[in-house]
Amino acid sequence: MPFMHRRKLIKEIDPGRIHAVIQAAEKKTSGEIRVSVLPFFWGSVRPVAEKAFQRLGMTNTRQRNGILFFIVPSRRRFVILGDEGIHARVGQDFWDHLTAAMSAEFRKGRFQDGLIKGIEEVGEHLAAHFPYDPATDKNELSDNIDFGRTGTRAKKT
Repeated sequence: MPFMHRRKLIKEIDPGRIHAVIQAAEKKTSGEIRVSVLPFFWGSVRPVAEKAFQRLGMTNTRQRNGILFFIVPSRRRFVILGDEGIHARVGQDFWDHLTAAMSAEFRKGRFQDGLIKGIEEVGEHLAAHFPYDPATDKNELSDNIDFGRTGTRAKKT
């Protein structure tokens, strides 16, 4: 991912569009999808992503099928985390493919396109393992982009 500050990434990404893409993907699956964008911080990205996973309540879904796209534009890093219910069904090849597809778009400077591609692929793939059932499924987590810090709590909308 080319060097990009969070403010520039926010200008490159339309939060309303991402929200709509998440909602469309979640109409195919009972899986819950979140996006978190954090500013620069020192240290390894993955442990902070894991803390955000907990902070955002990703493990609180009924079927343990939450996915977090965690992006740190100033570090040129992102992590995709899936809860245990998803990982048990899709395996490591899925995560590797998803990361490669998004990275290819990010390298071209197409951040919104890369994120949308990732969200849409997650929705399609999870539909096979966690199909949407309008009678029982409800939106368990917010579909808004989280621009929080590690000490804040996200609100469900």
